[in-house]
Amino acid sequence: MKKIFLLGSLFSMFIFNSCSPARKVERVDPNQVIDLSGRWNDTDSKLVANEMIKDVLERPWRSNFETKHGKKPTVIVGQIRNKTSEHIDAGTFIKNIEKAFINTGTVSVVQSGEERNEIRDERSDQQTFASEETRKKWAKEKGADFMLNGVIMSIVDQYKNQKAIKYQINLELTDLETNEKVWIGDKEIKKFIKN
Repeated sequence: MKKIFLLGSLFSMFIFNSCSPARKVERVDPNQVIDLSGRWNDTDSKLVANEMIKDVLERPWRSNFETKHGKKPTVIVGQIRNKTSEHIDAGTFIKNIEKAFINTGTVSVVQSGEERNEIRDERSDQQTFASEETRKKWAKEKGADFMLNGVIMSIVDQYKNQKAIKYQINLELTDLETNEKVWIGDKEIKKFIKN
């Protein structure tokens, strides 16, 4: 009896698996908007980064700095904390912000965090292993004039099969020498999801 039940179960699993539709994967344009779950995604990250950088660069802090120092400002992108209930890779958002800054050509961007430490480790190795003419010197790093940091937050309202998610992204730019906040920006995205 157990053998018949086991064979019947195996046969049923075989039939069920062979009837299930095959998974289909296709290549799509990376700029195409695809919003499957309604959660924060790559489109949101790019949209917010580009709009926030456009706003920060239109404000007077940059021209004030250039007038006073005769050069374009250097920015370091610091920590952007995720305070939502979702898993959001802040690293991707930070890279989108750095890319948007660099592509304007109006500010310089320097490495931060782990990447900076990796570069310092390489420079340290060069002191021992690289030829004297190709070895990079210590204490030649470009110091940042300003630091950008912020937070991603969300509010979720759900009832039965409907859900509204509001994301609020707040960024601040601070003068590293004076500790003065020279720009505060925010962007909101709201999504309505119905199952």
